[in-house]
Amino acid sequence: MASARYLVTTAVVASLVTGCTTTDDEASDGSDYPSGSITMTAGADPGSGFDLTIRSVVEALKKEKIVDVPLPVENRPGASGAVWLAQMVERHRKADDEISVTSLSMMANELKGTSKYGYKDVTMLARLMTEYYVVVTAADSPYKDVGSVLSALRKKPDSVTVGAASDDQVPFGLLVSAAGADPRKVKYVEYQGGGDQTTALLNGDVDVAIAGVSEFSAVLKSGDLNGLAVLSEKRLPGLDVPTAAEQGYNVTLANWRGIYGPPDMPAYAVKYWQDALKRAVRSDTWKRIAKRNQWNTTFMTGDTLSAFLAQTQASVRKGLQETGQL
Repeated sequence: MASARYLVTTAVVASLVTGCTTTDDEASDGSDYPSGSITMTAGADPGSGFDLTIRSVVEALKKEKIVDVPLPVENRPGASGAVWLAQMVERHRKADDEISVTSLSMMANELKGTSKYGYKDVTMLARLMTEYYVVVTAADSPYKDVGSVLSALRKKPDSVTVGAASDDQVPFGLLVSAAGADPRKVKYVEYQGGGDQTTALLNGDVDVAIAGVSEFSAVLKSGDLNGLAVLSEKRLPGLDVPTAAEQGYNVTLANWRGIYGPPDMPAYAVKYWQDALKRAVRSDTWKRIAKRNQWNTTFMTGDTLSAFLAQTQASVRKGLQETGQL
């Protein structure tokens, strides 16, 4: 009897620990999936690009009645997503109840050694969209255009403090390099989201910052921050910020964001989420969100996504090498 009680207790504990995880022994066909809450995680602070993206995904899924189970959002900040990525890989293998957001930062973190994991270590579900980078400063800053910032960096590299997540240092480094300055000497302060960067700019803790347009769009429109340059091919509609190219610096670069699940995510869950996300980005709710945030929806899955990720990783590696970060 003691052995029987031990086995029953062990089974109960195991089921509590694994949650909705499906193993080969369970042989589930996923016909009733999802039947419980799915945790939607942003591996960064509130106000970050990760946070805004995952909450926008949830908003579209719920408003359009695409998913009818609870989708609680959690923030797990640390090293531009690297801390949460490690937890996803090491603690949630084969789970079907964990979804997260990622971007170019996953690649930069792996290449720079910040993370031992990359996109090949998880289940990449879909690329959602593309977002351009923008360089900003406080409205009362002496820097009124990107040229004045880059000129200061040429003359005295440590005279300008730049707020940037680790992956956002790549596009800024390319700008610095294009201006004939040394990107390896730039003084960075790392932040994981536009909210923290905005606070730092307004407090005078940093001189300029760079991140995705959506992370600064509200404070740019309010006039609290001033946009110095957007790294797009042409000016973005609704955003009164000149491109770097029109100011003489031929640098264009965009970030991508996508959704991933744990390693070895069950096939039924992969199909479910790819279908759900495809419906979400086609919805009116998502289109309104994308327009508001200056997002260019570039949805892809499967082999197309795999090819894009491989090509982009190679480009990130080249960018890190060119800016002396690798």
